[in-house]
Amino acid sequence: MMIKKLSQCTLDEILTAWNDGFEGYFVQIKMNAEVFLNRLVGEGLSPNHSIVAFDDNKPVGIVLNGFRNVEGKKIAWNGGTGVAPDYRGKGVSRSLMEETLAIYKQENVDTSTLEVIKENERAIKLYEKYGYEISDHLLFITGEYESKISESLGVKDELLRPEQLPSFSFYKEDVPWQCNWLSAKQGEAKIFYNGKNEPIGYAIYRKVWNEDKKLDRIILHQMELLEKGNIEDIPKFIGTITKEKVNITTINFSASNPVSNYLIEQGLKVTTEQYQMKKKMNL
Repeated sequence: MMIKKLSQCTLDEILTAWNDGFEGYFVQIKMNAEVFLNRLVGEGLSPNHSIVAFDDNKPVGIVLNGFRNVEGKKIAWNGGTGVAPDYRGKGVSRSLMEETLAIYKQENVDTSTLEVIKENERAIKLYEKYGYEISDHLLFITGEYESKISESLGVKDELLRPEQLPSFSFYKEDVPWQCNWLSAKQGEAKIFYNGKNEPIGYAIYRKVWNEDKKLDRIILHQMELLEKGNIEDIPKFIGTITKEKVNITTINFSASNPVSNYLIEQGLKVTTEQYQMKKKMNL
């Protein structure tokens, strides 16, 4: 078996490695060239640090990797590990993991992170074997939501660009990779204040419009309730974003986030559950 950098492979080889690698997976994530390249750029993944495994000239496995500085530390993200069905259970995953961790060490990574489907026990055991530990329980929640308030009484909002949020001390940078503002550059951000102009929450989100130029979906990357906020403020937060009936989808929201509980209580459904796993590289 040979392992190459993504940058050394053709696009057809990369797509074969990805689509075969996730064939029969828990969630359908087959991609064409446009979707794959948009994800590579949008998620800040590195072609020089992502890898593809080959059996002779056949691509049989893939790992996508990216790096960011979070709170002064270098964080690595495994944005997807896939192995073709005929090669599962034959050591390909172990070879990919060992090469990936060697890359992280070369890059002086402080903490490596990934997400894994809750039901994927084989993958969880593999990651635990290499020193990863479960750090959070994450939810994709989706469904139709209709605001029940006509005015967000007692809550004021300030519209920002996502990249402005890190300048505020309350902004939480240590979140799953796809929740970070760097994965939502094309979106919007809001800070919510109470009547005393004290920050009580914030959100990062993207609005998706349909062909009729009507609001179709809101994708929530983050919505956090701060110390001086109350659970009763959550519908007011959403009401400042839209008062229309709309589909809402959360990306990797912590199961302990009060916003997750609120949306589920409103009838939205959990479609995917994942674990975030982390490994301290200096141990």
